[in-house]
Amino acid sequence: MLSKLKNLLLKKNPIIFVDSETKFDETLSELSLEKIIGIDTEFDWRNTYYPNLSLIQISTIKKIFLLDCLKLNSLFKLTAIFENEDIVKVFHAVRSDITVLSCTNNLRVINCFDIQVAEKFLSKDDLKSYAKIVLKYLSLKIDKSETNSNWMRRPFTKNQINYAANDVRFLIKIYKKQKKILEKKNAYFTVRDLTKKEVSLGSQKLYISRLRKFKSRKKIEKDLFMWRENMAMERNVPPSYIFKDKYLKKILKVYEENFSKESIYEILKNEKIANNLIESLK
Repeated sequence: MLSKLKNLLLKKNPIIFVDSETKFDETLSELSLEKIIGIDTEFDWRNTYYPNLSLIQISTIKKIFLLDCLKLNSLFKLTAIFENEDIVKVFHAVRSDITVLSCTNNLRVINCFDIQVAEKFLSKDDLKSYAKIVLKYLSLKIDKSETNSNWMRRPFTKNQINYAANDVRFLIKIYKKQKKILEKKNAYFTVRDLTKKEVSLGSQKLYISRLRKFKSRKKIEKDLFMWRENMAMERNVPPSYIFKDKYLKKILKVYEENFSKESIYEILKNEKIANNLIESLK
């Protein structure tokens, strides 16, 4: 009996693959009638400054929509849903998804609820993975083997589609359970406010959180950091591809003692980048 119940939970909602503008418009019309939706994203962020958005998953009570972002040219149309104050958007680890949506398509999402933030508040414990939260509230074990999958590859495998769908399949169910508990504690809006802070952090420029890690008050160190960030943005590569963090101190020492093209080149092993850096710091 328990096994049948688990299978029902896993297979109840049909999966609708959205890979054309016509399907997209139909999906948006359906979503506009909803009061609660679940949202997740799949992306690649290994060799670029900005993430490459592959898929946006959106769940309702009855359906799961998989939006193929490599096929859809008008993702800005999601604004009508994402900025609709009457629709609650449920996430797990909202900051990450907001960062991706903001960086790739300048999409803003309001009226959000993060089940991870809620669980941390309720359990007074560390942040919990999606799989652990699903297990706790629904007694289901979900497969996370596709976490590091190649989401830029097409067509998707069956395992990828099931994985992507499961990442939003349970969000609304868990949200409703957590909401009941939070309301009894008069803490529902406290978690909503905590979620709002996470959304705000996810909406910031990528370099802001990285810059906070620098404790030095030296202007030159921050200038070097921002030069590297700007170069990485321009080339759309990770900042470490320009030069690694460990070279910052070496460059600073050279700058203070014997700033020259040769000394910078010796550190960076790249004459073009060295020349660019020297010109920018003159």
